[in-house]
Amino acid sequence: MIDWIYQKVVELIGNMFAAMNSMGVELFNQPWIKQIVSLFSNIGWTLFATGFVVAVFEFAIECQNGRGDPKALALNTLKGFFAVSLFTVVPVKLYELSIQMQVGMNGDMTGFIQIEPSKNIIELAVEAMEIRMMGQIMSAVITIMMAYAVIKVFLASLKRGGILLIQIAVGSLYMFSVPRGYTDGLIMWIKQVVALCLTSFLQSTMLIAGLILFKDTWLLGLGVMLAACEIPRIAGNFGLETAARPNVNAVINTAQSAVHLVQMVAK
Repeated sequence: MIDWIYQKVVELIGNMFAAMNSMGVELFNQPWIKQIVSLFSNIGWTLFATGFVVAVFEFAIECQNGRGDPKALALNTLKGFFAVSLFTVVPVKLYELSIQMQVGMNGDMTGFIQIEPSKNIIELAVEAMEIRMMGQIMSAVITIMMAYAVIKVFLASLKRGGILLIQIAVGSLYMFSVPRGYTDGLIMWIKQVVALCLTSFLQSTMLIAGLILFKDTWLLGLGVMLAACEIPRIAGNFGLETAARPNVNAVINTAQSAVHLVQMVAK
């Protein structure tokens, strides 16, 4: 009976995190959120058109010096067109896919919780002695650590939809640089979106895995649950940084473009 109740509790926690992550997807179905996304889509198209004009001027300047490359201009323009067409659509679809994978994975993992047969009096007495030897202090510490892992993952899931909306808004600002051949900022932005979706999938999955392991091996299960809180930091160490960082190269390239335009107008 206790094993069955534990299985249902873990299943309930998994459904709760799935519902919290799904709220981030449902956020983009709100009419006023669609208006905000449409606004930044228009901003992205405006910046893309402006960047294309600047790229043409830069190409004209380079042609005067004998270094113009029409193939690079056409390729960068094509990259910018695809980027400005997809930067408001692909992040939401990718996030929705990660949530669907997480829901399916949680449902499969909770089925691995085995309901053990009833134990005899001797086995129950041994378990009671082990629990008593563990002590109330150790039980309190374990409870606090479990609550810390659950609450931290819960808060991360709660704000993930808003973070994705902010990333879409910031992504529109990189559309100015892509037609000019400067894609460092856009690549960094893509990594941030991938890190958000990866974190959303792994954190909830690792937490449920830790709860399943906690039933039989409490120390290992607790370690897995605490490891779920470290997923954003580990992803950042492998280049999937979830926090925004300034792109110094984009600033330098923009300044150089402004100098070139001033020189061309002066001539």
